[in-house]
Amino acid sequence: MTDDWKRRLDSLHAELVRRDDPVAWVTEADAVEASRRYPHIALRGPVFGIAVRDPAADGPGWRLLKPVVDGMPQQARDGLNSYLWFKAKDGTDDPAVRRELLAAVAVLERAPADEVEALGVRYRVVRGDEFARTGDDGLEPPRPTDPEPVALSWEEDQTAGPSPDVGYVLDPGRDEGPMAGALRLGLRDFAYTGARFPAAVRADSVRASRTHPDVVRLPVGFSVAERDDTGWTPCGSLSATPHEARRSLYEGMARVWAMLYRFDERKKGLYARSAEAFRAAGRADEARVEGRLFRICRVERMVRLGPDGPEPPRPSDVDEYGPMKLHPTLREDGTVKYDD
Repeated sequence: MTDDWKRRLDSLHAELVRRDDPVAWVTEADAVEASRRYPHIALRGPVFGIAVRDPAADGPGWRLLKPVVDGMPQQARDGLNSYLWFKAKDGTDDPAVRRELLAAVAVLERAPADEVEALGVRYRVVRGDEFARTGDDGLEPPRPTDPEPVALSWEEDQTAGPSPDVGYVLDPGRDEGPMAGALRLGLRDFAYTGARFPAAVRADSVRASRTHPDVVRLPVGFSVAERDDTGWTPCGSLSATPHEARRSLYEGMARVWAMLYRFDERKKGLYARSAEAFRAAGRADEARVEGRLFRICRVERMVRLGPDGPEPPRPSDVDEYGPMKLHPTLREDGTVKYDD
């Protein structure tokens, strides 16, 4: 352990003692136990989102504008394109303001731009890495101290709230306890290794650890994973709470998968009964059906920071498609021209 690490961890421990917060102590004990039961890290891969730096509103730092959940940089660019277009359409009556916002939109329509500026505000596509802890029994499930809704509703959209990513400040000094600080500091030197990653991906990863040496851990998420002969395969999007992920799994087994994969009546009934058994268990984190095992797993993400802010996409990151015009032409007077 370097002196820098030790000083930082000692400071986090002293702060935990000073707060005299029983909840924080239980959370820390939970993290220690998790590190023992799930000591390894399984890398899922890169994820992308949008960060913004607005000195007028937020000071000199960066905060997240769009969740860091997209699988390709271009998906995040498209999200920024739409955000700026609707901001120009609905967020101002000033033609000069609209003109500057639309100029940024035009850049995103014609080039894979990872940063644009409008009205003194910088918008950047940011790159993160998604990973989970693993142990002898597989991926780490939710912890007892992870936040849950008071009422476990199983109805669609009743428990879902805004993504905790939105508005999240990318502060590399932000740690919630010694275990969180130790993980963050340990991730500073993390780089992709192994033959399953192409040489360009490994080289970019090593370079990023030098150019963007600081690490920010994003809010923890939860997802569904399936165990098969090769290991665990994620299925579904990232949820803010364990119960949102449970509800996603329930909906899949009860209704959605039957339509997507055209189950016959026997199979449809089998999955529906398994879904109801899973729902009846309340806070269960595993479901089995037809020899398949599904688990609600805990998902962590990190974003690297350098002197100029969060890391953008790397040269080796892959897009399956390029930039395009996503919306009709918006004139400076605010009217929309639908192209022929």
